[in-house]
Amino acid sequence: MKKMSSMLAALAVTAGMTAQTHTFDINTSKVGGPIPSTMYGIFFEDINYAADGGLYGELVMNRSFEFPNHYAGWDISGNVTLKNDGPFKRNPHYVRLAPSGHTDKYTMIENRGFFGMGVKGGEEYRFSVWARVPDGGTAKIWVDLVDNATMSDDQKLGNVGVELSGKEWKKYTGIIKPKKTFAKAHLRVWADSKVTTDVEHVSLFPVNTYKGHENGMRKDLAEALEQLKPGIFRFPGGCIVEGTDLATRYQWKNSVGPVENRPLNENRWHYTFTHRYFPDYYQSYGLGFFEFFQLSEEIGAEPLPVLSVGLSCQFQNDITRGKKEDEVHVPIDQLQPYIDDVIDLIEFANGDPATNQWAKLRADMGHPAPFNLKYVGIGNEQWDYKDNPVFTKRLKIFLDAVRKVHPEIKYIGTTGPDSEGDKFDMLQPRMSELKVDLYNEHFYRNEEWFLKSGNRYDNYKRGKGAPKVFAGEYACHGKGKKWNHFNAALMEAAFMTDLERNADVVEMATYAPLFAHVEGWQWRPDAIWYDNLRSFKSCSYYVQQLYSLNKGTNMISLTMNGKPVAGNADQDGLFASAVYDKNTNEVIVKVVNTGDTDQPVTLNLKGMKGTHEGHFTIFQSHDLTAENTLDNPIKVVPMTGKTTFTAPVNEVVVPARTFYIYKIKK
Repeated sequence: MKKMSSMLAALAVTAGMTAQTHTFDINTSKVGGPIPSTMYGIFFEDINYAADGGLYGELVMNRSFEFPNHYAGWDISGNVTLKNDGPFKRNPHYVRLAPSGHTDKYTMIENRGFFGMGVKGGEEYRFSVWARVPDGGTAKIWVDLVDNATMSDDQKLGNVGVELSGKEWKKYTGIIKPKKTFAKAHLRVWADSKVTTDVEHVSLFPVNTYKGHENGMRKDLAEALEQLKPGIFRFPGGCIVEGTDLATRYQWKNSVGPVENRPLNENRWHYTFTHRYFPDYYQSYGLGFFEFFQLSEEIGAEPLPVLSVGLSCQFQNDITRGKKEDEVHVPIDQLQPYIDDVIDLIEFANGDPATNQWAKLRADMGHPAPFNLKYVGIGNEQWDYKDNPVFTKRLKIFLDAVRKVHPEIKYIGTTGPDSEGDKFDMLQPRMSELKVDLYNEHFYRNEEWFLKSGNRYDNYKRGKGAPKVFAGEYACHGKGKKWNHFNAALMEAAFMTDLERNADVVEMATYAPLFAHVEGWQWRPDAIWYDNLRSFKSCSYYVQQLYSLNKGTNMISLTMNGKPVAGNADQDGLFASAVYDKNTNEVIVKVVNTGDTDQPVTLNLKGMKGTHEGHFTIFQSHDLTAENTLDNPIKVVPMTGKTTFTAPVNEVVVPARTFYIYKIKK
């Protein structure tokens, strides 16, 4: 965040008033209920090449030759043959590289990566491969990182030789240090010209991954997550939990254990959009549930895994249009394996390695201590039909079964894909009847919806027996402007004052989606964008970060004329909320002006007197369509400054189209 000039700071806190002042009564002497530590978090789904080709550090696509087109991502030359009796049961394919029979014909395989491979000059990259010499003896393969389009005499950016020996499969590694930075590199593996070799699971990772893990995350993207200071991390989706069909649903047990033996899965987004189609979109499961749990721990977020409730994607398998329920969804009497998946996952995360096989697997993977899992989502964006509770009848069976074994876990249901309407109205009371701990609401809506929804949670049911709310997927989709422009982020900031004001009802919220590759996206807006080397944080990212970093510990009442400040008819486009942070002894006031006119505001700090030091943050753009880009990643960013506040009455001007945060030392 940028530091603001003293001149701009003076304008930010001023007494010069010409219009009708809006008085915000802020009761600093009466601290309200706690704000959940999970209040603001992140939601990961493998859409837009978020995993392979994104957060997951692997640079090789189709590294085990398991795509339906086994050479997808690869160019081959010379004497290359595909075999299917490899060392890994769930990834049986490999390639045999044999001499071509001619001294000037070379056997080679070349991988194109995900839209190329981004490599940085002077940094180290770890090449690894499982290989053998089937006839015995020794062999040597050469591995090059190349720039195919260079005008230099040599295409190589860097290379390494790898010595192989023996008939048994073994893992070999080598370090390549490219001499220059290049976003579109390829990887070439040259065969021994005289000896046949077999290679499987051909891999290339930056050595410098997040936290240095060998099977690690791309550092800049993982650090962007850490910098959000998220309280909750929902994974692995989304619609991929359901799958286009049951066979392609996300199965967590396939995503753990040795990475070489994790089977390929077809991505649910593979076939979805003909207008933005990516035919080679699969999940290697290299970024699996162990890595998700580990990443949650390292960025300081509570893990929230989501598992299938036995329903495939209902959008793609609509039983009201002729498909039979038991043909596209799991029959009621066959749910036990899916229920076992939930129970076994809790054991994988929290169990004792001495008494449970899944907990032992966690320990074998390098984490003997439990991950301290507290939340589990069952089902994603499911719904019922008026004459058939297809979702809730399954959910009840799950809840009855898993609660008997693990009553300590909080279980999360859903109110479907809509924020209102028939599905929502039907499901919301059913979540209470089923006594879920939380239910997941989704709303991708336009500016008008966000402006009219500032009081959404003010009248939600409270008290004993009322489930908490998880605002699990939301974003402002601008009318005709469905991208990450500033105005959409401003609408989100305004709406989030309602989340904060009602933290006794809303336990967690996650913007969505999280990631998008600029060459591989199918859905926007998104929080973080990237190419093979660079990344930028969207305006929406900064709104999420500002709320998370200024979450406070307790609610404080903030009203105008006795009502919440929520963009109501007499409030001139203003939204506001206030919290107290007992760790820093600060009152934090958030004000969003969504209108076209500067608005004078009086902060009536009840319970405070005198002069108080403080800070402010302003997030503003005079161009409402402005957005950050790879070439200008800090075009629109928050600015901060120091100031003083008078109490109880402090007068400020909130400029048009601005998100302001005031932090006042109590």
